[in-house]
Amino acid sequence: MANDTITAVGDVSVGHYTDSDAMTGVTVITFREPNVGIVDVRGGAPGTREMAIFGDAIKAVTVNALVFAGGSAFGLAAADGVVAVLEAEGKGAPTPTGPVPIVPTAILYDLMVGESDVRPTAANGRSAYLARSSEAVAMGSVGAGTGATVGKLAGFEHSTASGIGSSSLRVGDATVGALVALNAVGDVYSLSGDRLTGSERSDRLAHEALGFAQSTTLIAIATDAILDRNDMRRMAVRAHDALGATVRPAHTRYDGDTAFAVSSEVHEADIDGIVEAAFVSVASSIERAIEHASRR
Repeated sequence: MANDTITAVGDVSVGHYTDSDAMTGVTVITFREPNVGIVDVRGGAPGTREMAIFGDAIKAVTVNALVFAGGSAFGLAAADGVVAVLEAEGKGAPTPTGPVPIVPTAILYDLMVGESDVRPTAANGRSAYLARSSEAVAMGSVGAGTGATVGKLAGFEHSTASGIGSSSLRVGDATVGALVALNAVGDVYSLSGDRLTGSERSDRLAHEALGFAQSTTLIAIATDAILDRNDMRRMAVRAHDALGATVRPAHTRYDGDTAFAVSSEVHEADIDGIVEAAFVSVASSIERAIEHASRR
């Protein structure tokens, strides 16, 4: 079967570390280098590292790896293991004393699942990095999505298992791929409007139950299309549009919904087609995260 996940984009690889007992994990994504990246944060409570490099006034630098982790803010430690391996490999932004790896990182809140005192570590991040493959991405309750859940509006006890989803599309000679770690307070719908999780009770509680529900959906988009940073920002906006179209509610003040986009700038492509492919790939990834999740 053809690979239609994010690793269909040239030289993109993904690795997972999964702790099925503690119900947490790490996902690491690497890209063709050099590349350029941007980020768009729409949730009100993100947990992140190395985000300032994406600022408008900052010179573009190559992203050496992108890390998604469970464990809430504790899980940011997973990036240390990735940084250490990259340094040993001689990768990173050049400095007078040697390369400094650039590893943006974002976390999701999964502490209500499994063992809340077991969080991803530097060693786990290293394991995820070393497990990278360009084969089709393993989806469902793996990696950073191991403890992910959706549909918490009626109470956490009514939540549904979620996880990692990934998809890709061709646009002429270019490819756009998405990977999503789906951990949302809201329920999930298809683009056609079909409910995939939850019930009407969830809808009735939507206006009153958000306060306890720390939840974050993390999105990575990779493409080999040649884009400037403004075009990439439009792509990230459409990624968030896909989240808003398939998860209700999204972008609450209690979560950290964040979209990253990285381009290796290889192929000329229709910009509008690339931007819309990001929308469809993210929406498909969200559906697949539910489809492949381990029920619990």
